[in-house]
Amino acid sequence: MESTTTPSSGTPSLPGVSIVIPVYNESERIGSTLEQLAEFLRAAPFRAEVIIADDGSTDDTRGIAARHAGSYPHFHLLTLPHGGKARAVLAGLRVATQPIVGFMDADLATPLPTLVEAVELIQGGADVAIGSREGEGSRRIGEPEYRHIMGRLFNRLVRLLILPGIHDTQCGFKFMTSEAATEILSRVQLYRNSEEVSHPRVTAFDVELLFIARQLGLAIAVIPVTWSYGTSSKVSPLRDTLQNLRDVVQVWLNGRRGLYAGDATPLAGRCDETANS
Repeated sequence: MESTTTPSSGTPSLPGVSIVIPVYNESERIGSTLEQLAEFLRAAPFRAEVIIADDGSTDDTRGIAARHAGSYPHFHLLTLPHGGKARAVLAGLRVATQPIVGFMDADLATPLPTLVEAVELIQGGADVAIGSREGEGSRRIGEPEYRHIMGRLFNRLVRLLILPGIHDTQCGFKFMTSEAATEILSRVQLYRNSEEVSHPRVTAFDVELLFIARQLGLAIAVIPVTWSYGTSSKVSPLRDTLQNLRDVVQVWLNGRRGLYAGDATPLAGRCDETANS
């Protein structure tokens, strides 16, 4: 994949950013998403590359993404077999080329200006910056009550078991320095194989990324966001909840076995910095 980036208007004042967007059967909205992102990046204060990680789509997602990649030299299409969002994100992060790398969802549930805030926080010293739909300054729009309750129960378990201080691990907006990404990805245990699946697979891979970051002593900045619920969500409440619970337990077990050990002293129990939005 090419690593060419297109500069934003004027002189970029912030480090370059690689933006991974995992997609699976998103033909109804991927065109609009990429157009909005291209327009935003024209005026952004950083250079960017966009990696569209197609997770084996069976509709016209790949064709639409390919046409946009042909129109915008800083957009690239990464074609993958269907293995689930986690594998698509991890594959995209591994080919990212810029000093700051991360991922966001194709429905743009997190507002695009959050990208600038994340990059500024990382330039200011954070190793990782994540969006959060919980806490002061955050807001959820259009989310069904049952989804909110499920999410709160899940994150309470995550806080009690492995990630105290982080109230939302599952917001699909996370960025980090390329150095942090290299260290984290080298220790990932979940979803590393080439197994193909026959259905959308929503997992708790975000929990593992954040747990490894904590084990490495990396500084995590939390950004309260206004988040909009996507009506075409592919989440299966029962199947994916069970999968996420299994993932959390596996991360806990892996941690107990020392599989994520790094050179830094773990910061378990630390409250992470919250950025004012």
